[in-house]
Amino acid sequence: MTGKDVPGLEEARNAIPAGTKINVTFLGNEDLEMRISAAKAVREMGFIPVPHISARRLSSQSQLEDFLGRLHDVGASEHVFAVGGDPAEPEGPYPDSLSVIRSGLLSQYGVREVSIAGYPEGHPDIDDDVLWRHLDDKSAALKEQGLQAVILTQFGFDTEPVMTWIKNVRARGIDTQIRVGTPGPAGVKRLLGFARRFGIGANAMIVKKYGFSLTNLMGTAGPDTFVSDLANLLSQEPTAGEVSLHFYTFGGLKATADWANEYTTDRS
Repeated sequence: MTGKDVPGLEEARNAIPAGTKINVTFLGNEDLEMRISAAKAVREMGFIPVPHISARRLSSQSQLEDFLGRLHDVGASEHVFAVGGDPAEPEGPYPDSLSVIRSGLLSQYGVREVSIAGYPEGHPDIDDDVLWRHLDDKSAALKEQGLQAVILTQFGFDTEPVMTWIKNVRARGIDTQIRVGTPGPAGVKRLLGFARRFGIGANAMIVKKYGFSLTNLMGTAGPDTFVSDLANLLSQEPTAGEVSLHFYTFGGLKATADWANEYTTDRS
């Protein structure tokens, strides 16, 4: 959710299981008060807030400490997601999420678990070898600091690159929980727009496998086939380790929660 989505969370709260992790974004057009208020609302509704720390949007160490301090004050600092962020040039001393982790500040403000980014289909602006090196380095730095880690991946439409990436993560000796980014139900045009923005493969073969057509952009699509296929593939992969889902709520919090409840009910 974004800082503006508190009303949407209120609408969806009864459809979301208590204790669910809900990420709160760190957008350039939102201010500190919006981010803190959203994280506080998540906690007060019985969920676990996971505020984002956007490294390249931080102008100074004091801004980072102010943010962490305010999160701690409202009981929302135990779980965070450290990510590089969108700006091409850093606005302050943190060029990437690794530099935020290595600052040593997180644990001083009550952080116990840090989510870090994973990119099964790569990143449009970062070479694969850099992505892998940073994943190794972030995993090691968190372990050295006694902090728990979660790898939260970019969303995708195709299970094959996801499974290949998971196997590669495990082959590197990283046994951290992986949460696979999964698009919640949304309009096809909206999903494709996000895919183009983040460099996600969305050719005709892939989207057909996912369950929608490039020739019918007016409809909606949900991740039923993707989730079922992923579960089946994981059940056949003994090295996969702990893998769960992270939903990108492109179609709204309520629509995503309703879809998840219907999916699990149909298969119970």
